[in-house]
Amino acid sequence: MLKPILLVEDAPNDIEIALYALKKCGVKNEIVVARDGIEALDYLLCRNAFLGREGGNPGLVLLDLKLPTVDGIAVLQTIRSTPALASIPVIVLTGSAMEADVSRTVALGIEKYVVKPMDLQYFIDQMCEIAAQFIRH
Repeated sequence: MLKPILLVEDAPNDIEIALYALKKCGVKNEIVVARDGIEALDYLLCRNAFLGREGGNPGLVLLDLKLPTVDGIAVLQTIRSTPALASIPVIVLTGSAMEADVSRTVALGIEKYVVKPMDLQYFIDQMCEIAAQFIRH
């Protein structure tokens, strides 16, 4: 069974582009979209709307940093500090090229940091590279 991918993104256009890129890369996994940090944490921790959800942990988290309610750094800190979640690979997909964000997320143990927006083909290439490395399909 393919593990789902959790896409944590609040911008509808960026969600659409990420889904398109994953499809172009041949990814067959279910993509669960969380539109803010609270929804992402609810999904990961199986609480509130996701209480009793089946399927275990996602195989990959694609995480924006600039989110409403709870930001991506806080989501990442929770993932890395929760033993049941700590081994999930996390790829940061964000508009922030700030060195402080890069350093902080790398220190927390991300697998890759991708700055958006970018050329669509370059983004697809980046997503295909991520899929090849982190997604079983």
